Amino acid sequence: MYAIVKAGGRQEKVAVGDTVTVDRIDAAVGSSVTFPAVLVVDGATVTTDPKVLSGVKVTAEIVDETKGKKIDILRYKNKTGYRRRQGFRAKSTRVLITAINGMN
Repeated sequence: MYAIVKAGGRQEKVAVGDTVTVDRIDAAVGSSVTFPAVLVVDGATVTTDPKVLSGVKVTAEIVDETKGKKIDILRYKNKTGYRRRQGFRAKSTRVLITAINGMN
């Protein structure tokens, strides 16, 4: 059994026991969060009905906070001496999927 969930502006394929990296969630390490399901696959049964999926909850536990790979931003204009350098590292959260409830 696996589910496609909406997590931080993206959709992720998750199953119980998976560790997934999503955009930063403002919660403490060790706390529990829930994600809305977009699709649930249980064997040969595929569920996409919004009425059924409104009762499905994918529960996860926050494992840790991480930072992504550094992105270098360089701005340069020819013949004027204009140069700017900036860096960015996106913050993300690793979560452990603990349960997919509501499909019975």
